[in-house]
Amino acid sequence: MSNETPRAEPLRVLTGITTSGTPHLGNYVGAIRPTVIASRTAGMEGFYFLADYHALIKTGGDPARVQRSTLEIAATWIAAGLDPERVTFYRQSDIPEIPELTWFLTCVCGKGLLNRAHAYKAAVDKNREKRAVAGAADLDEDEDAGVSAGLFMYPVLMAADILMFNAHRVPVGRDQIQHIEMARDIAASFNHLYGEHFTLPEAQIEESVATLPGLDGRKMSKSYDNTIPLFTPRDQLKKLIAGIKTDSRAPGEPKDTEGSALFQIYEAFATPEETAQLRNAFAEGIAWGQAKELLFERIDREIAPMRETYQSLIDHPERLEDMLKAGAAKARRIATPFTAKLRHAVGLRDLRAQATDKKSKATKAALPSFKQYREADGQFYFKVVGAQGQLLLQSAGYASPKDAGAAIKALQADDAALAQLPAPTDAQALHAALRLLREAAEA
Repeated sequence: MSNETPRAEPLRVLTGITTSGTPHLGNYVGAIRPTVIASRTAGMEGFYFLADYHALIKTGGDPARVQRSTLEIAATWIAAGLDPERVTFYRQSDIPEIPELTWFLTCVCGKGLLNRAHAYKAAVDKNREKRAVAGAADLDEDEDAGVSAGLFMYPVLMAADILMFNAHRVPVGRDQIQHIEMARDIAASFNHLYGEHFTLPEAQIEESVATLPGLDGRKMSKSYDNTIPLFTPRDQLKKLIAGIKTDSRAPGEPKDTEGSALFQIYEAFATPEETAQLRNAFAEGIAWGQAKELLFERIDREIAPMRETYQSLIDHPERLEDMLKAGAAKARRIATPFTAKLRHAVGLRDLRAQATDKKSKATKAALPSFKQYREADGQFYFKVVGAQGQLLLQSAGYASPKDAGAAIKALQADDAALAQLPAPTDAQALHAALRLLREAAEA
């Protein structure tokens, strides 16, 4: 049996960039360029946002840094080719429903789940190591020193970003997979308590996206102060590239491409043919100065056409502000009614609706239900359970929650979808249950 079910709705993909610094070549290659390319994919609905709430975790006491970074990252995305007419392009803080959803999710998220978050655990471990070195008797004391509640709650805010728009996929690096898994867990907890409101998102791992080394050979990162700003002036770009760390091999001596920061950066910008040519030049002993000149020219060839657009946007921030406000209005056409639905689900309701709700609650309690879950084999399953808890249908395994969810939607719409599923334990009872569910949905 095939698990592939035709998608009746666009594939929603969501990604954001934290506005805490100036975009550099690593950001461009690892996040900005691939997301711009993906935004042009047919059948995809893209949500691209500036994560300025997240930035507050890292930039406490430096509001100008957040504002400047927001401007620079917005200008970078547009200069790199993102079309705000084609996607939903917005600033996180322009969507007031996101912090409200964050609170809803906080109330169903176990503290133990957040205790396992990598960033929080790393901060705690660092404190423990410091105290161990200092010879402290009680290594658990002050283990949360310097850890803000913002850092601790970061995964819930990220879950709200994703779940507000019921994104199907979230492009992330391997270090962010845990956050997507946590978003899934939180969404499942909410769905269990209040009904099926959230799509369980999937992490989209960008295996082919390069991680660039910085000037010193370590990963290019603001933390290491080894970055090359994306839109630095041409002369400064040349000077920075000239400072990339290389070994002491003289001109004429063969050079290794393996472990060469210069070669890895070049490869991220060059065509396969250009990369092969530089590989041969390394083997033939190209001088480091000449190799750096080739790298500079190759990077500048790609960046130079964007530089003018970027600078124009920096000089006219009102153009970006208009784009972001328009994007926020577009995003809120989804977020506002969805949040109203969630408010009702959790009980934040008009008191005049109380009598009606009592009736609907009694009706809902007598209804069959779908249960979706993941087994130890890594496969995703669902079952239809009768009003009295009896099993009516058990699905086969699906490779992804998206496929299982699509099968559920097909079954909710038409009994004909049963032809693609295992035989029910009681066909007559199952047909009756599905009919009840459809009638309830239409009521």
